[in-house]
Amino acid sequence: MAKEKDQIEKLLDEIDFKKLSPEDITGPNGLLKQLTKRMLEKAMNAEIEDHLGYEKFERTEASKSNTRNGTSRKTVKTNNGAVPIDIPRDRNGEYNPKIIPKHRRRFKGFDDKIISLYSHGMTNRDIQKHLYDIYEVEVSAELISNVTDAIIEDVKEWRSRPLDEMYPIIFFDAIVVKGRTDGRVANKSVYMAIGINMEGHKEVLGLWIADTEGAKFWLNIITELKNRGVNDILIACIDGLKGFPDAINSVYPQTRIQLCIVHMVRNSTKYVSWKDRKIICSDLKRIYSAATEQAGRDALEDFAKKWDHKFPMIYRSWKDNWENLNVFFDYPKDIRKAIYTTNVIESLNASLKKVVKKRSAFPTDEAIYKVLYLALKNASEKWSMPIREWGPAINQFAIHFEGRVSL
Repeated sequence: MAKEKDQIEKLLDEIDFKKLSPEDITGPNGLLKQLTKRMLEKAMNAEIEDHLGYEKFERTEASKSNTRNGTSRKTVKTNNGAVPIDIPRDRNGEYNPKIIPKHRRRFKGFDDKIISLYSHGMTNRDIQKHLYDIYEVEVSAELISNVTDAIIEDVKEWRSRPLDEMYPIIFFDAIVVKGRTDGRVANKSVYMAIGINMEGHKEVLGLWIADTEGAKFWLNIITELKNRGVNDILIACIDGLKGFPDAINSVYPQTRIQLCIVHMVRNSTKYVSWKDRKIICSDLKRIYSAATEQAGRDALEDFAKKWDHKFPMIYRSWKDNWENLNVFFDYPKDIRKAIYTTNVIESLNASLKKVVKKRSAFPTDEAIYKVLYLALKNASEKWSMPIREWGPAINQFAIHFEGRVSL
């Protein structure tokens, strides 16, 4: 391999790049495209020689049974644009190129390019335009659909993969996307389970599209997690949907339920003006960052005195949900941070919403799964480190949940 690199360097040294313009190198008929064409044709000529068992013009016993039979022209889509290739043929029709198999008009790398663009939320039309603008390659919407449909099997396998036996924390969250059902556009809720495993790493456990919500829907999700190997969850952080706590505790009776602080703050400030939002968030933080539950209750009453005349629903919402909001007060600082950290949910939601907002409506549920699965793969590539303060937190979990956590 080192020898081949040296040969390539020598060839490049013979080219006077100072005399070449960018168009001469990367243009429609530039050097890159010509090199791609010549390299592919050279590779296929080597392939057919190996297939026939003799070199071109060589006369042997093998040449009597099968011979070359000219070439056929095929245009192949590559990352350097559309390249016309002369493909060698044999008289018996037995030669099947490996580098560009029969009936293939694009490289795998080209398919990867389409999938990459799709994963960042680009529509089929956007991808068509981008490929033409950058590579001067025309592709059909049908081709793009066929390429991205190959992801469906990956999605199915990912959604049914085995999971760890224990997740100290699982966040259940949702985003709303527009999708078509029976020809009509409607809002669809896509729910995610985001687990924090024993090493403190984030892991998306699954995606579910809710056409109709309710206790049965939640029970199906929790039962699926159980069937995929999750035997215990210490704390489940949810967004307050009715029936969800009962569904969780029917499968995991020992799991503590914590309403997601992020959702509570978000819902509390939904109808608050920008002028008041910053100070309200600061006052709400005094509630959930209090040292004790009583201090948190006192901070909530102080909040009511200050804001009830203007935003009475905020206090009422926190008071009505206090029973499932106060779970984290039972634990020390390290565990609290792990439970109500905003980064776990907010950073992921931001990535997904950025992808989803580029589409007016998804044609099918499969299209929703494809795009979000690819977006989650992109997001999870950045999850190389455990969440902050995880070391002290998991040791505290071992004490508070004695017999359920093995370090």
